[in-house]
Amino acid sequence: MNAKLIIDIAINLIRARLKQSIIAAVGVTFGIAMFVTLLGFMNGLNNLLDGLMLNRTPHVRLYNEVKPSTDQPVLISKEYKNNTNFIQSIKPKDRGREIYNSKAIINILKQDKRVIDVAPKVTAPVFFNTGSIEITGVVNGIDVPAEEHLFKVSDYIIEGNVFDLNNESNTIIIGKGLAEQMLVKVGDVVKITTIKGGLVSLKIVGIIQIGIAEIDNTMSYTSLRTAQMILGESASYITDIQVKLTDVMMSPETAKEYRAKFGIDAIDAQTANSQFETGSNVRSIISYAVGITLLIVAGFGIYNILNMMIYEKMDSIAILKATGFSGNDVKWIFISLSLIIGIVGGLFGLLFGFGLSSIIDNIPFETSSLPTIKTYPIDYKYTYYVIGFTFAVCTTTIAGLFPALKASKIDPVEIIRGK
Repeated sequence: MNAKLIIDIAINLIRARLKQSIIAAVGVTFGIAMFVTLLGFMNGLNNLLDGLMLNRTPHVRLYNEVKPSTDQPVLISKEYKNNTNFIQSIKPKDRGREIYNSKAIINILKQDKRVIDVAPKVTAPVFFNTGSIEITGVVNGIDVPAEEHLFKVSDYIIEGNVFDLNNESNTIIIGKGLAEQMLVKVGDVVKITTIKGGLVSLKIVGIIQIGIAEIDNTMSYTSLRTAQMILGESASYITDIQVKLTDVMMSPETAKEYRAKFGIDAIDAQTANSQFETGSNVRSIISYAVGITLLIVAGFGIYNILNMMIYEKMDSIAILKATGFSGNDVKWIFISLSLIIGIVGGLFGLLFGFGLSSIIDNIPFETSSLPTIKTYPIDYKYTYYVIGFTFAVCTTTIAGLFPALKASKIDPVEIIRGK
């Protein structure tokens, strides 16, 4: 089998039926372009939503959960511990929300090679006072440099600077929804009532907007020391330790390990955002399904064109066989023909897909709820292009295989006798 001769014959067959060949290639081009564009846009949207929620979530969060004591008095009793006991009104154990030995735990975590960084936090439920009305909210006391390193808080601040929390004492950054409810701006002073009844005045140095109304209507940030002062606690008081790992996929096992090692509660990012990740996975599956369907439809088009070409080229196939070409040679001629259509259509599809993605990526997308987003999100991951091109070549090869097998079985004697 002379490969060069077979490819030359396949190219000549394409030229002979140029219009049909172009239509087949256009079908592949359209399928690939839509596949790449759809996946890029849908995964860009997923990445945007991940940035809003998952990137704001630590990979592992260490905390003390309020829960009933596992050691109930009746279980200590020798007389009743082996009996069936019906217990009502179980009270939570009064151990508080503070993480004891937090500094030692943080030092151990920072030495773990799997950990990028650790950010301590103090979470305090409070009431924001506006006139005679009290608005429920949460004050997050943060270590500003660590929080900025892990979660890029500054990306969501629409007014002010996050580092002003460290530069000035008794300052706060509040959510945009909360600011609109209280009709306050940067430079104003807000009064906060703690759950213990304390009253604190804090100066607003910034306004933040995550883009999720439920968070923006309740959230606020202050420095770690200010949050401890609001609660009347010492400088060692920490309620949360946020951990970011080098690989988020390790978080379930790592959380389990830390829970056993430090004797405190731990939750991983997958568990905390399980419903959110499910939505992202479903959108990705839909994108792949639609894109693959487009390529399969294009494959059927190639199959029909090659099938018709065989019927129209019966004489040529008979002459090829009569001049010494074997059935295998004829089969490879038509497979080569379909491969050429698939490769050319696939390459143009990648080019048009990238161009279409670039156009979408530059379309303005401005909304007040997402101030950090300026254009429609597109993900240019190279794997989409590799998958699209590979599937295009495989689809066209399979589409051309069946007509090629049919062509290889044609008896030249019957064709010539019929003529």
